[in-house]
Amino acid sequence: MSQNLVIIPTYNEKENIEKMIAKVFSLKPDFDLLIIDDGSPDGTAHIVKNLQQTNQSKLFLLERKGKQGLGTAYIVGFKWALEKKYDYIFEMDCDFSHNPDDLPRLLSACENAADVAVGSRYCKGGEVKNWPLGRVLMSYFASVYVRCILWINVKDTTAGFKCYKRKVLETINLDKIKFMGYAFQIEMKYAALQKGFKVVEVPITFVDRIEGASKMSSGIFKEAFFGVIQMRFAKRQ
Repeated sequence: MSQNLVIIPTYNEKENIEKMIAKVFSLKPDFDLLIIDDGSPDGTAHIVKNLQQTNQSKLFLLERKGKQGLGTAYIVGFKWALEKKYDYIFEMDCDFSHNPDDLPRLLSACENAADVAVGSRYCKGGEVKNWPLGRVLMSYFASVYVRCILWINVKDTTAGFKCYKRKVLETINLDKIKFMGYAFQIEMKYAALQKGFKVVEVPITFVDRIEGASKMSSGIFKEAFFGVIQMRFAKRQ
């Protein structure tokens, strides 16, 4: 068993899941994988089960009924990771927009100064590929908006490629995390900073998915926009 666990929520990722699992398992140092599948009708979980036959000690699967949201998937994964005593817990998408080769870089940041390492598109050296200009601008200025409202010094506030030291997830009250989509990513960074943990951004190249369908929706964007105001208001309680 590795001390490092990568959590990947999935919904209809049959085009990517086998390649992603193979890639993560090819890396050094070693990483274990927890796939949390929300009842994918395309058979994503079935593919994972087949692969478990040859990776029983490193590949784990939690199946849930129906789409329950990104945030709840990660909370379930975080609690599972803490129960299993992992030291470093990672969040990553399955669609290769997050490059698995960057996992060791995030780990290195947490083994040194960081309590939370963020794979960042908007810090120096980070970039985005294959997104239309409009979406790049929307994402960038969303992060500017979050920084202004919450007064935090994180350039990529909605980033979903992260590594946590175990103590961060032990300290944050995971049952009080309320948001599901991009707002979840913001809330977790904000909660870590509020607890006094050090968040470090590691530059990455974010590449838009090649296969499968995007999970972005107007509802997710609205949750993030209004959720930030709620977070700021809650801070004043």
